[in-house]
Amino acid sequence: MLGKQKEKPAILIVGGFHKAMALAKSLLKSGYRVTVVNKSREDCDKLAEIPRLNVTYGDGSKRFVLEDADARACRAAIALTDSDETNLIICEMCKQYFGVKKTISLLNDPGKSDFFYQMGVDRAVCALTMIANILETQATMDEMTSMIPLENGRIHIAELPVLSGSPMAGHRLWELNLPKEIIVGCVLRGDQSLIPRGDTTIAEGDVLLVITSDKTRLEKLKGLTPYASR
Repeated sequence: MLGKQKEKPAILIVGGFHKAMALAKSLLKSGYRVTVVNKSREDCDKLAEIPRLNVTYGDGSKRFVLEDADARACRAAIALTDSDETNLIICEMCKQYFGVKKTISLLNDPGKSDFFYQMGVDRAVCALTMIANILETQATMDEMTSMIPLENGRIHIAELPVLSGSPMAGHRLWELNLPKEIIVGCVLRGDQSLIPRGDTTIAEGDVLLVITSDKTRLEKLKGLTPYASR
């Protein structure tokens, strides 16, 4: 007789919307129990449409909100707000008050990485650092300049979520016929970071990290996904 399959642990996601939605879908698909905390009522209503996803409305940097979200029952907490300071507070509270074993924080300023680790955060994830590492392994600066016509030395880096119903989903990267000013530097899929190739198939729930020197092109590209203007 086969033994009972071990249940996967609960995961808490605090803040964010596109990132939280994509990550929650991926984790749920893998069999995890997921709770998302968001202080926007509108975003909570959209997140609540995802089957089996637990949604708690409130400010995740408040202890009583984390209690309502049953943070104590979660094995890991992931802070995805736009504020590095808020993400640090969330991670520290989850460890100190609720005994969460692993905390992961989104980090906007790569210069704070060492400080976050010193404060006990288990993993600080910085999109800018990730893209820089990818570019270092894929191209020299001269080659990158030939791919991106820089304007006043500035480039733009943005996240492009691939939500349900997006025309990108199910197509290989080369089939998207992206403008030459747009480079997809990385594909975030759940807890994986994929270096994209021409034959990489884009899936619902992916988050594309795109690089461009033409902000107008970027806005047009964002129009291909629902809720992209949020």
